[in-house]
Formats: sequence, C-alpha cells, structure tokens
Amino acid sequence: MRDAAYEINEGTCAICANSLYGSTILDEEGQYEVKESPSSIIEYGCNFFGSTYTGRREGAIHILNSRYKVPIIIEDSQNMIFFPTKNKKDSTCSWIALNKIKSYMPKGKNTEVTFITGEKIMIDISFHSFQNQVLRASRLDSILQTRKRKKQ
Repeated sequence: MRDAAYEINEGTCAICANSLYGSTILDEEGQYEVKESPSSIIEYGCNFFGSTYTGRREGAIHILNSRYKVPIIIEDSQNMIFFPTKNKKDSTCSWIALNKIKSYMPKGKNTEVTFITGEKIMIDISFHSFQNQVLRASRLDSILQTRKRKKQ
C-alpha cells in the first residue's frame, strides 16, 4: 500500500476500483494498492497535467457530442486517454487506458482485458458496453489526431 497520491503516467494501464483500499493500479511496473478512489486519481491526473477534470470532460463532450461515460484526455501529447467502465460516481467504476489495451473478450457477463504488458484483468462490464467505451475513446483519439495533423 502506497500512502502518496498516485500520479498517472505513460505506463498506467488501469485504475481499478477496490473496496478494500480505494484503487488497484495496474501499470507497466506492476500492481499497486492506493487509498484514493479511481475518480480522485483521474481528477488529480488532469490537474497534474495542467487542466481540470471538468474542463477535460467538457472538451470531450464537445468533441464527441455525447455526455454518457465520456473518455478523458489526461495528457494529449502522450496520448493518455482513459475511459470509465461505469458512471464516474459509481464506487465500482474503473478507468482503462485506451492505448494500453492489447485485446478484450467476453467472459460470461464480464469482460477480460489483456494489456500490452500481458497482464489480464476481469472487468465487471458487459463485452458490448466495454466495446462501446473503446469505440468512444478511439473516436475521441482519432478526432484529436486528425486535428493535430491539420495544424501542422
């Protein structure tokens, strides 16, 4: 268990809700339990990289024209986009890094996610809902990348 606030970085794969501790962090260096909730880690990450969660959320809503389980751009130059598995206010909501997913597949009513590290986790979300979240986050990423290329 770490006591310091976890800083999202380019190695972060997932921030999973954990009722015993607050969150379980999966990153390229390993797995950690921290006291903060997934939502507070996401909010801290936005602040750490110079914005607010509300600002990042409103930007994504504007780009996607959607308000439902909006993906969040934590830091755009490193392509750090995370999406929620449930409503942010739900205590079981986890956040997944789009660019760290290798594959995902249905496992009963849940979804098994394999990350680029080879680590696998089971997420309490249907395959269909998870796939929709991946597509929503991918669309946000695609629009941002297109806008960046047009500016160059």
